[in-house]
Amino acid sequence: MEIKAFAKKVQNVLERELGGNYRVELKEVRKNNGVILQGLLILPRGRNVVPTIYLDSFWEAYESGMPFAVVIRRLIAVYREDMPDEDIDMEYFKFFEKVRDRICYRLINREENRELLEEIPHIEFLDLAICFYYAYQGKALGEGSILITNSHVEMWKTTTAELLALAQVNTPRLYPWSCLSMEDVMREIVEQESPGKPEESEPDLWAELPMRVLSNMKRTYGAVCMIYPGVLEKLAAEMGQDFYILPSSVHEVIFLREIRADGENALRDMIMEINRTQVAPEEVLSDQLYHYDVLEKKIKIVSKTIS
Repeated sequence: MEIKAFAKKVQNVLERELGGNYRVELKEVRKNNGVILQGLLILPRGRNVVPTIYLDSFWEAYESGMPFAVVIRRLIAVYREDMPDEDIDMEYFKFFEKVRDRICYRLINREENRELLEEIPHIEFLDLAICFYYAYQGKALGEGSILITNSHVEMWKTTTAELLALAQVNTPRLYPWSCLSMEDVMREIVEQESPGKPEESEPDLWAELPMRVLSNMKRTYGAVCMIYPGVLEKLAAEMGQDFYILPSSVHEVIFLREIRADGENALRDMIMEINRTQVAPEEVLSDQLYHYDVLEKKIKIVSKTIS
């Protein structure tokens, strides 16, 4: 069964199960890099905020053999768990003075988001785009983000330049940067996957790799840390030389000390291979290899060499 047919079937069954006090809607949600997910909204009468439930994973479970009745029960359970306890007054969002302290920025791929970029304020950077969002935080919804669109800019009577100036201050304040060795990152991942489990002795493979991983403390859209004011200058001073930047995903970038020029193509091939096999499509940042020049204090795309 195709996912759209699955979504329609889910909608029909939920409308019958939940009754007339609920409205069930389907919507396609465009995520980063043009990825389209099938969203489901269950709207109780009189409520102004409801969670979007993405059906893609439920469809995959159904295609793998999960009974449809079980899918429906799990969907209802997710809805009840995620539904805010109370309505949320978003009236404040109309006023720029009330949101300016939480306007932040992130990096996305320019080519893969051509349609989206027509609708949002942005600044071109390398093969990427700097875009802006409001970092939401509240009791009812926890933490989240609202993408800033051209209509918001018009409503707030602001400019892209002003958004950038605010984001350069707010993003490092709300999402401080962190740069760890690959060894520390792998240890952190192991601890998250097996909390409290004693660390087993392993070969010092990661310790031998001259790599460092830059992200924010939340590990979410942390690739933008490479444009935080002063960050690359500070790291370059610590490393004492130019370095390559590998765009691991939208969530982090990897620094690698300079290698022989004939190794650049191999690095680029590695980036592309990882993007195709290890990174979710909506989390890919770029296939390019970057280089930071200490003297120029500038990031450049490394051109492919042809032998």
